[in-house]
Amino acid sequence: MKISLFTFFCFLCTAGSLVAQSATQTVKGRIVDKQSEMPLIGAAVELVGEEESVGTVTDIDGTFRLENIAVGRRAFRISYLGYESVTLPNVVLTAGKEVILNVGLEEAFETLGEVVVTAEVDKDRAQNEMATVSARTFSVEEVGRYSGGRSDVARLASNFAGVATANDSRNDIVIRGNSPTGVLWRLEGVPIPSPNHFATFGTTGGPVSALNPNLLSNSDFLTSAFPAEYGNALAGVFDLGFRSGNKDTHEYMLQTGAFSGLEALAEGPLSRKKNSSYLVAGRYAFTGLFGIGAGGTTAVPNYRDVSFKLDFGNGKAGKFSLFGIGGTSDIDFLHDSIDEGDLFSAKDEDLLATSQFGVVGLRHNLLFKNDSYLRTVLSAAHAGNTFTLDRYYNLDETDEFKVRTNNGDDAENRISLSSYYNRKFNARLTLRTGLVLENFFFDLDQESNNFGPDPDGDGINDLITVYRFEDNAYIAQPFAQIRYRLTKKLTLNAGVHGQYLSLNEDFAVEPRLALNYAVAENQMINLGYGLHSQNLPIPILLAEKQLPDGTITLPNQDLEFTRSNQFVLGYDYKFASAWRAKVETYYQAISNVPVDSLPSSFSSLNVGADFGFPDGKTNLANTGTGYNTGVELTVEKFFSDGFYGLLTASLFDSKYTGSDGIERNTAFNNGYVVNLLAGKEWDFGNSGRVTLHADTKLTTAGGRYYTPVDLEISRLAETQVLKTDEAFSRRYSDYFRWDVKFGIKINSKKRKLAQQWSIDLQNLTNRDNVFRRAYNRQTNEVNETYQIGFFPDFLYRLEF
Repeated sequence: MKISLFTFFCFLCTAGSLVAQSATQTVKGRIVDKQSEMPLIGAAVELVGEEESVGTVTDIDGTFRLENIAVGRRAFRISYLGYESVTLPNVVLTAGKEVILNVGLEEAFETLGEVVVTAEVDKDRAQNEMATVSARTFSVEEVGRYSGGRSDVARLASNFAGVATANDSRNDIVIRGNSPTGVLWRLEGVPIPSPNHFATFGTTGGPVSALNPNLLSNSDFLTSAFPAEYGNALAGVFDLGFRSGNKDTHEYMLQTGAFSGLEALAEGPLSRKKNSSYLVAGRYAFTGLFGIGAGGTTAVPNYRDVSFKLDFGNGKAGKFSLFGIGGTSDIDFLHDSIDEGDLFSAKDEDLLATSQFGVVGLRHNLLFKNDSYLRTVLSAAHAGNTFTLDRYYNLDETDEFKVRTNNGDDAENRISLSSYYNRKFNARLTLRTGLVLENFFFDLDQESNNFGPDPDGDGINDLITVYRFEDNAYIAQPFAQIRYRLTKKLTLNAGVHGQYLSLNEDFAVEPRLALNYAVAENQMINLGYGLHSQNLPIPILLAEKQLPDGTITLPNQDLEFTRSNQFVLGYDYKFASAWRAKVETYYQAISNVPVDSLPSSFSSLNVGADFGFPDGKTNLANTGTGYNTGVELTVEKFFSDGFYGLLTASLFDSKYTGSDGIERNTAFNNGYVVNLLAGKEWDFGNSGRVTLHADTKLTTAGGRYYTPVDLEISRLAETQVLKTDEAFSRRYSDYFRWDVKFGIKINSKKRKLAQQWSIDLQNLTNRDNVFRRAYNRQTNEVNETYQIGFFPDFLYRLEF
């Protein structure tokens, strides 16, 4: 770290000698009709805001190319007769990489000939034109820009209104008070398992993301009442895509960072004649390579991943692309080498964990002459993890011995098919209908002694099976939706989503609706509704129970989908150039929630923000309820005049009712979350070859509710026992964190090369935010452990 800081400041000192020279880059891309994806021939592409006019028009394939554009932040305007023109501000050009802009234009409501409607690309609008409520797009530049983000897509989303992180050690996100298990991850249009290192079966988060943001194209994030093509999710959707590699020239990148590790990326043409390309990147954990613990533990995490996309270009049979991502991770928490304040293990335990994740898919896009296309994605995915936990008795004494208390080996393989037909009838009406089909192959095995018998009376329970399941099941999700522009100001998005799970033959039909009304050119009112359903996490759904006669049953298997009726009302106001304000209020009524059959405080709405699920839940019924309600504010200054700003504030209430009939706070009811982000760039000289930047982020949130420990019984049992009749009645202190980031970008004049250095000082004040209050066997007391303290993350990137 000392070497990195020293070198970083050396760059600062030498930057002034580099600013007098200039550097340029090429900008190219493709312009299509947004609804039909047909290429637009003759669309004008112009560089705006410069002294000299620079522009071109698209060719027969809708492609364009602009050369010798000065590096730095530039703006481009794309226009086409009869279409709404678009301005792309703040396109970042560096000397080390060509810029590719793929833009869809929307046909004007009325073809006015000489009249051109112009608007800037809105980050609060999703890439998916069917998603018009509680949705926004994000770019790879944003993932790397914000302080405290660790190059993690999920952590980026925590900056948005309505989103909170469960804790610093994992990237699980809480959307509008919902459990992280309600999040759907999609890649290239197909659902995928949790794309995280050290992920465990049934969860959606993890300590480190396996998604490499350097491969991502602009992607969507949805938080409520999403369109009909998304299903089996209650909380939100990450709809991600991989970009294609450069089809004209080979480019490379090397990068290193504390969390992202050592990385190498390559891209370029497969065949220039066929207009095809490759893009591949690999990462290896910096911590594992040098034996350094990170993220709340002294144990050394090892993780590595690889991602790729092969774009085979357009042909007579359509356009094919092959994509994939894979990663493995492992960590050993050994009792004699961890600290007492370790977030994940105890001083009298050995915990060994591994995980694997992988997806490979083939995507096909076929354009038809009648302004329609068929998109099909076929993929295979694997997610697996192993987990062993040994507890030491009579530690450091002559009669020391250890006992296996948990044993797990879970594997899920799935074959997924996503296919839909999209037809643009005219400027007003677009139809999309299709099917998502996932076939799961489970090989699951979990054992625990938490509720096991003690036949020899030694006070140590025997291992019993929590679940053991080897079979397959499928989930089918047909959908249909339309986008209809009723008037120039009023747009309707409506659809219906179906969902069938073969495991218990449960079926749901879900209506979806969104209305958008333009009060004025700079004001919009949004109204949305959606019924959403999701199956119980598989580790609980397939929990095993042994009857007195020895018969093994799966008592939870027939539990129905949990259902959520979601209502959203929003108001968007662009009150000044590069500024916008947005207010959204929502209400979510949740029913069919699995709770204990006998009176208790348990509810499935409170699980999913940790590495596992509660044992012994084998007598559940769909009789629980819950609700989430809140109001959100976003005030955003888009990057212009060298700086940006973002303020998001959420006030919300999240409650549930268990089988005991008592309404309680959920585990995710923070009450409020406020984020304030800002950043400034300084360009040196007229060339823009050297740029310094500073970014900061302040976050504060209400403390989460927790269930207190029954200390007396825990001492007797020598393991933690909670006062479940007082579930979520206590509250941790409020959360606060301040991150500050500094960096420099240097573009070479003579070579196609760019360098970037940054240092991200996370939790600058070293605030002790409570991680948990738990029973500690060593102290025989209830002790607090804290989340990650001050941590300096660094990044170096070389593009050439």
